[in-house]
Amino acid sequence: MGPQLLGLLVFLAASALVAGLGGLATASNVNGWYATADKAPWSPPNWVFGPVWTLLYTAMAVAAWLVWRRRAEGTRHALTAYAVQLVLNLLWTPVFFGLYPVLGTSALWIAFGIIVALAAAVAVTVLYFGPISRTAGLLLLPYLSWIVFAASLNLWAALYN
Repeated sequence: MGPQLLGLLVFLAASALVAGLGGLATASNVNGWYATADKAPWSPPNWVFGPVWTLLYTAMAVAAWLVWRRRAEGTRHALTAYAVQLVLNLLWTPVFFGLYPVLGTSALWIAFGIIVALAAAVAVTVLYFGPISRTAGLLLLPYLSWIVFAASLNLWAALYN
């Protein structure tokens, strides 16, 4: 049980690190330029993002742990895909929120490219996770849906700011 628990804690810590670093990039800009930005009419209130991301990061970590603990054929490719999407996730927030004051609309278009790549990487991760652990693949579907939704918000911001 010890190595299993440690593995879960490592995946949770990786998610928490990405969430924390994203939060640093967001904190100073949500009430800065983003407060007055033209947002999509379907954009939820800012308070929704924290709880949603907390659930998604937790589900992502559990999904990765479920795949890791199986040690099945394809696990290495699955966890590599997971790592790629985690890095893309980490990149999006500072580009979208942090670079806008410096680059303007160009930052939003760069962020849009990143989030489209992120959606593709998450879809690939789901396809790799599913055969190893159906539960793990299913746990990533809300995340994929949220990324597609966030991409629509990003596209609106790039078009109208």
